[in-house]
Amino acid sequence: MSTSDTGKSFDWSDLPGSEGDQAARDEARVRGGFWRKLKGGAARVPFAGDAVAAYFAAFDRDTPLRVRATLLGALAYFVLPVDGIPDFLPLVGFGDDAAVLFGALQLLSNHIKPQHREAAEEALRRAKGEA
Repeated sequence: MSTSDTGKSFDWSDLPGSEGDQAARDEARVRGGFWRKLKGGAARVPFAGDAVAAYFAAFDRDTPLRVRATLLGALAYFVLPVDGIPDFLPLVGFGDDAAVLFGALQLLSNHIKPQHREAAEEALRRAKGEA
């Protein structure tokens, strides 16, 4: 299935100028921290399924390049250890992460396919220790 994360980086050279550079940085940040953040407790936040589905869509080579770049930007914000509102604050810590991700998903929801959501459900079960 094309939603698997093969570990290979994308060729971002089709994006103009600094957009490609930023997308490459976001990709590296997401690859380096996404699953660690989920296993660290983020798998239990209400929007975790959307975050994981976005992850699978972002690394799906069938997803258009600009969509992948936008999803990776939102996911990179989710992964950042320091952001607008620290994640360790009860109830509100993931609020800014949810807002950024929700905005990206609203714009790009037609690119999140059923196979991305199915892969997300399975990954979340594993992350929560249910599989």
